[in-house]
Amino acid sequence: MKDIMKIRKLTKRQSALVDTLVATGCTVKKAAHEAGYAQGESGRVSASKTLRLTHVQEYMMQRISETMGLNATVAAARVLTLAQRAKSEYVQLEASKDILDRAGFKPIDRSQVQIAGDIRVSIDLS
Repeated sequence: MKDIMKIRKLTKRQSALVDTLVATGCTVKKAAHEAGYAQGESGRVSASKTLRLTHVQEYMMQRISETMGLNATVAAARVLTLAQRAKSEYVQLEASKDILDRAGFKPIDRSQVQIAGDIRVSIDLS
């Protein structure tokens, strides 16, 4: 993580702000306090400005991607467990369909409708 801070020129406070937000999902105000920004409204404003900086946003997206990747295995295991052991057959069906979709066995989304026949309109103005 130190290499990331060096390359992107993140300060320790900026990385702490992002890490706190990603890890806890708390408010910007609380994350700012945890990361060492000034207390109160001025800390929240400073943290909000910091979060708009391009290199800080890039770091945040990287941290979110890492976190999502790590938790994807937990989510996949949960869907598999639901498909196998859920009490509701509807839940089992939906979990099974989700597994099949992700494995590449998704049903065709489009439907084809053919209409055969002649349409005639006759207008009598008499």
